[in-house]
Amino acid sequence: MKYTKDNLRDLEAKAKNIRRLIIRMIAKAGSGHPGGSLSSTDLITALFFSVLRHDPKNPKWPERDRFHMSKGHCCPLWYALLSATGYFPEDKLFTLRQLGSLLQGHPDRRTPGIESASGSLGQGLSVALGISLAARIDKKGYRVYVLMGDGEIQEGNIWEAAMAGAHYKCDNLCAILDYNGFQIDGKTCNVMSLEPIVDKWRSFGWHTIEINGHNMEEILSAYEEAGSVKGKPSIIIAHTIKGKGVSFMENVCDFHGRAPTQEESQQALKELA
Repeated sequence: MKYTKDNLRDLEAKAKNIRRLIIRMIAKAGSGHPGGSLSSTDLITALFFSVLRHDPKNPKWPERDRFHMSKGHCCPLWYALLSATGYFPEDKLFTLRQLGSLLQGHPDRRTPGIESASGSLGQGLSVALGISLAARIDKKGYRVYVLMGDGEIQEGNIWEAAMAGAHYKCDNLCAILDYNGFQIDGKTCNVMSLEPIVDKWRSFGWHTIEINGHNMEEILSAYEEAGSVKGKPSIIIAHTIKGKGVSFMENVCDFHGRAPTQEESQQALKELA
């Protein structure tokens, strides 16, 4: 499928707005994880606005596609997209991490549009696998998408789920890897190298698609390709930039889990104008 320049520009504009919301809500909270939220913004903006079958007016619609954020610390991105697509008003975003808020520091099922809690890294692919198998048991046609972080896939549970997904031929399952090259302790290549990452997933029996995670046309094409695969799950390995869109945050490990100051947030918003 070909995408028009207008389609792509619209998605890019939406992604820029989501990035602004991420900065504003984390700065207001005074805590949060901007780096990985910003690096995966393009990937999940495209998913929510152009791929995922969902209905904000009917969040429990049985035929809806399911999305799970395994790297739950990047929930500011999820919250911003849920608000932008109509699950709750935008002003709720600025209650992030407040006591009693629906928007906690890691995803919670009390939040409209969230299927399951997350935050303990390494578990999300297993959660998504269970949902994909449930679709088969219930004879439902929905698809399941899960966003993972690159540091997170150093954990063994991910690879157990990868084996099971291929064994059970879960072709309704699409994993998305935000491969930004950083985790809380530094560069992934220094903490525990993931390479050769494409070969690893292929050897585990997954259909593997490698893309630039900030190119909307490549992102949309990857989702389309994953949707056409039969007999095996798919993974989109997306090369991204930590803190994408804000010059002083890009590829800076400190912004994995540090909120911008008010001065920094104003500078970031100027860059994202």
